[in-house]
Amino acid sequence: MNVLLCPLSDPGYLYPAIDIGRELRHRGANVYAVGPANSVPPAAEAALSFLPAEDYGAERSSFMAAYWSRKVPGQYQTILRAARDIKADVLVTSILCQGALLAAEVIDLPVIVIGFAAHIWAYQNANGEPAHPAVRVFRTRSMIHGFEESREQIGLTPRTSGTGGNPLIGTALLLRGDPVLEHPGAILPDHVHHVGPLTWEPSAQSEQLTEITDRLDRVGKPVAYVHLGRFFGKTSAWPRLNAAFTGGPFQAVVELGRTHDPQPAQGADLVVVRKPWMGPLIDRAEFVLTDGTSAPVLQTLVRGRPLGISPVGSENMVLGPACVRAGVAVYIPNSMHPTPVDVLRSAWRHTPFRVRAGALGQRLTKTNGSRRAADIVQTAVNGRPVTEALHLDQRPSCTA
Repeated sequence: MNVLLCPLSDPGYLYPAIDIGRELRHRGANVYAVGPANSVPPAAEAALSFLPAEDYGAERSSFMAAYWSRKVPGQYQTILRAARDIKADVLVTSILCQGALLAAEVIDLPVIVIGFAAHIWAYQNANGEPAHPAVRVFRTRSMIHGFEESREQIGLTPRTSGTGGNPLIGTALLLRGDPVLEHPGAILPDHVHHVGPLTWEPSAQSEQLTEITDRLDRVGKPVAYVHLGRFFGKTSAWPRLNAAFTGGPFQAVVELGRTHDPQPAQGADLVVVRKPWMGPLIDRAEFVLTDGTSAPVLQTLVRGRPLGISPVGSENMVLGPACVRAGVAVYIPNSMHPTPVDVLRSAWRHTPFRVRAGALGQRLTKTNGSRRAADIVQTAVNGRPVTEALHLDQRPSCTA
C-alpha cells in the first residue's frame, strides 16, 4: 500500500499526519510525505520518505495554514503530481487542505482528512448549543462555497445541485478529541470518527530543554505553560501576560507559535521560546494557558494538566467552551480583568478540576489514536465502509 501524507505544513497539521504515517509504515506500508522544506526535519526524524513540494514547482506558502484559502491550486497541482509519481493508493491530509480533496477526486483515490479535536462543521441536533447553530451553518456554507470556487479555478465542473453531504469531510474525517468535547446531543455526519489524540512531535533537544528548565529552577516558582496562537486581529496578549507574571507567585514559559513581536516586560518571570515541541515543557508545568487550539489542548490533557482558555478564533470558539463544559478548563476573558494570574490563583488548588483533567487525559491516551486512524486508512483503501466498530487491539499488515 502506497500512502501519501499531504497535510498543511504547520506543526498542528503536519505532526498528526506523521503520527499516522509512522503507524502505517510500521505495518508495512510505503509512506511518503509531500511538503515544503520546513517539513523535512520532522519527516526525517519519523523515517518517512519525503517529496519536496518545491520540486513540483510549489511555493512554500502553498502549504501554510495562513494561506490555506488562497493557495489551493498550488496544493492541488503538487499533490496530484506527487500522488501519480508514487502510485498512491490513499491520501492522508489535514482539514483546510482543499487541494488534497480535489486531487483525490481527479485521480479517484480515498482521502482521509485529519480534523481538529472537535467537529467544527454543521451537524444535526445543534439547537441546544449556546452559540446559535447558524454560526456552524454559515461557517460550513462559506467553506463549501470557497471549495467550489477552487474547483472552478482548476477547471473542474461544479458539483451538481443534488450532490449531498459535506465534501470537506472526504472519505473519512478523523477527530482527535473525545465525544465529551462535542456538544451534548450532537449527531455528527456519517464518515466522521473520533480516533483520539495524534500527539507525535519531534524530540526535544536535551541541551535546549536543560537551558530552559535550569532558568525555571533558578526562579523557583510554580510554572504555567503558555501557548500563543494566531490572534485573528485581536489585541496582543502581552500586556496581560506581563501583568500576570511580574512580581506574582507564578512564572511562565511562553511558546510563541505563529505569533510575532514578543514583548516580555523587564523583570517579568517569563521564558519566551519558539520550539517545534511542547510536551516536555508541559510536563514541567502545572497549568497551561492557551487560546484553545487542538495541539496544545490535547498535549495538555494527555498529561493530565488543567487548562485556562482564551478563545479568539474559529476552532477555539468550539473547543474552548467544550473544555470548560467538560470541567477540564477555566475560561479567561480577553481583558485585563481578571488577569490570568487571578484565574490561576483560584484554580491552582481546586482538586476536582485536576481530577477531571487527569481522567479525560487517561481516556484519550487509551484510545491509541494512531492505531485507530491507521485502521480507518486501511479500511478505506480496501473499499469497505468505515465504521466506529473497528477493533483497537488489531494491527493488520499493510504489505499485501
